[in-house]
Amino acid sequence: MSDRIVLLPDNIANQIAAGEVIQRPASAVKELLENAVDAGATEIRLILRDAGKALLQVVDNGSGMGENDARLCFERHATSKIRNIDDLFHIKTMGFRGEALASIAAVSQVEMKTRRAEDETGIYLEVENSAITRMEPVAAVVGTSIAMKNLFFNVPARRNFLKSNPAEMRHIVDEFTRVAMAFPHILFTLTSNGQEVFHLEAGSLKQRIIQLLGNSYNSKLVTVGEETDYLNTRGFAGKPETAKKTRGDQYFFVNNRFIRSPYLNHAVMSAYQDLIPSDSFPMYVLFIDLDPAQVDVNVHPTKQEIKFEDEKIVYAFIQSAVKHALAQFSITPTLDFELDSSIQQLPSIQQPFTDEKKSAASSSSLFQGFTRKHQAHFIEPGKTGGSSNWKDFYESPIQNMRDAGIDRAVTADMPGNTTPMQLPSEEEMEVSQLLNTYILTPRGAGFLLVHQQAAHERVLYDQMRSAADGAAIPSQQTMFPSTLELTPADAIILDELLPDLRLLGYIVEPFGKNSFVIQGTPADVESGNEKYILDILLEQFKHFSPDVKFSKREKLVRSLARQQSVKAGTRLTEREMRQLIADLFRSSVPNATADGSPTYMEFTKEGLEKLFNR
Repeated sequence: MSDRIVLLPDNIANQIAAGEVIQRPASAVKELLENAVDAGATEIRLILRDAGKALLQVVDNGSGMGENDARLCFERHATSKIRNIDDLFHIKTMGFRGEALASIAAVSQVEMKTRRAEDETGIYLEVENSAITRMEPVAAVVGTSIAMKNLFFNVPARRNFLKSNPAEMRHIVDEFTRVAMAFPHILFTLTSNGQEVFHLEAGSLKQRIIQLLGNSYNSKLVTVGEETDYLNTRGFAGKPETAKKTRGDQYFFVNNRFIRSPYLNHAVMSAYQDLIPSDSFPMYVLFIDLDPAQVDVNVHPTKQEIKFEDEKIVYAFIQSAVKHALAQFSITPTLDFELDSSIQQLPSIQQPFTDEKKSAASSSSLFQGFTRKHQAHFIEPGKTGGSSNWKDFYESPIQNMRDAGIDRAVTADMPGNTTPMQLPSEEEMEVSQLLNTYILTPRGAGFLLVHQQAAHERVLYDQMRSAADGAAIPSQQTMFPSTLELTPADAIILDELLPDLRLLGYIVEPFGKNSFVIQGTPADVESGNEKYILDILLEQFKHFSPDVKFSKREKLVRSLARQQSVKAGTRLTEREMRQLIADLFRSSVPNATADGSPTYMEFTKEGLEKLFNR
């Protein structure tokens, strides 16, 4: 038999490697923007056509490249950042592995113009299938312009897996936001199909946050700033009233690199404990600066997951910094967080810091923990705010109920069991409301305990699912149309949802840049509530769990059903309760919401007697 193992040709190997780095247009946006930042640019412009599928161009005024560098930068593992193995553990720049341009050139047609300040002319290159097809001198301004055209033109199967233009545009805006947030001193613009979506002037971090996340945060941010000899923490956190029911605007940056970290997110959540409801999520934009030797950023292809040498100490510092900021937010000045004259008059500022006071402060364990080297060794067990059991955040409420022994009184009539239930007619049904949240109705030798919000969510989901499949929900014209002002990122999402919203009874029309007018709503939506519903809908849609792959329409239906359902704490009339229960048991799966939460529980006489040891 002949040998079966062969070496792949370079062009195929390059395309396979490119798949790890360039998965969609947004991947290229991240890499090209980070390269422009590393080049020392003060102005970076992103230009798109067809959500980056036809054209994705980044223009910067950075240092530019000479002829040899321009030729070499498209080779795999060509980098200006690393000379020896030790450099890998002291990375302070964004790109360093030498894969970005090589990967882009493997799956698209690339044109590049670049010029250094000391050169009279620039260099123009054309690259296709990883090979330079043209290279010549050209008149150019200082900096670099890279245009990536026809993404995946040579890999049609990969191109077919790309989503719709609005969906890909959302991913691009996410990546653009993360880079622009990390470097507020740089001017960024984003232009799509000839229309400017973002124009972010250089300024302070607070200004950049408001430009990207919306003016509603203008007076609702508290500054976070703690410096130690191990790490520095800076940024902003939202006041408790900005917390949302969905995972809101949350950004972590380590040495200016955006990262995802459930562990550090829990540190922030624990700092908000007792300040916000347990099912709410705070807003924060936090930067952690520490020695690159303490971090490994090379553990993930997109570098969004990193590894700390000592996670516990980072957890403790993040929790402490946010707690300290929140404790003082009520006296924090609102104008750029600069100290005003009234604070200068406080006794704590005016009175001298005596040697006695200094000695008392420096001998405290808190002071020592923040000033000694290798502070991780000085953090006392149990003082990190419960970091050891941080995964408790994700435990199922049903499991907690079972641990308490309650399910001994509950029959198997739970999610997954769709056995038809016999109930009295709507007129004969006895109902009563408990705690303005639960509906109690007898059944046989026991009773049903119905959660009104979960039950209504099930009913609405079925109605909207039918409407989305063709039978549109009737809409009523609003007497006074309301205007919805959105951030550019949210405007892209809402624009994509407009056709499906119309099927569900919402008539929303574009009204200028990032603005929409609500002309009509479903008949059962209370007048004046439509703007709030759409605001929350966008939040839920944006942060829908990525673990389960739902269609755009399914996400919309689930989010709207959750938002429009009658909330816990709402007083219902007997007629409304009877109608709700009747509608619930006419639905396809009456015992569970779309996400699997129970809508009711059945308590039997035997089960209740077991609870009381009878």
